[in-house]
Amino acid sequence: MEVVNALGRRKSAIARIFVTEGTGKITINKRDLAEYFPSSILQYVVKQPLEKLGVAEKYDIKVNLCGGGFTGQSQALRLAIARALVKINPEDKAALRAEGFMTRDPRAVERKKPGRPKARRRFQFSKR
Repeated sequence: MEVVNALGRRKSAIARIFVTEGTGKITINKRDLAEYFPSSILQYVVKQPLEKLGVAEKYDIKVNLCGGGFTGQSQALRLAIARALVKINPEDKAALRAEGFMTRDPRAVERKKPGRPKARRRFQFSKR
């Protein structure tokens, strides 16, 4: 198997991944998964598509992650992994779509409007 690449985004985080045959090692920005995401919940989020298909020990994943916070990064990485697995085996798409791993979450921070302190917050109203 040759190298399969994919892209995942969430909020302002971007994950570019390269998947090869291997032993299940996930390297993020030249650091191990457990070192980059110390939280077990975030590690679980990243591994969800692999666990769903039962291929966690089959592929090595090299990741280039930038932007956003840790939650957005982990979810961007989950989307990228799901997309790469579909490139490898298109029959897996239905199973991953049923779990919601193939959908890019479109929610992002709303822009700040002029004349207001935040996107929707208004300055305190003064009657007199």
